[in-house]
Amino acid sequence: MGTMNISLPDSLREFVDQQVERAGYGTSSEYVRDLIRRDQEREHLRGLLLRGAASRPVGEADEGYFASLRDRVRKAAKPPKKK
Repeated sequence: MGTMNISLPDSLREFVDQQVERAGYGTSSEYVRDLIRRDQEREHLRGLLLRGAASRPVGEADEGYFASLRDRVRKAAKPPKKK
């Protein structure tokens, strides 16, 4: 694992320390890694949303569509049946 050192003004350092304490992180490094992972997830989601917005509509998003979507999610979330 690589190392990166950053400089923070006292006010930001105090904020990080408070977040580490409040959220139960072991170290400030864990907190910063979590922030970076969340930012990566946000960027990924943003890309998916932009691709979706740019895509051609394939149907109307009515109650039937959402009912079908809920069913698919429920089926995908069920653990496989044991034989």
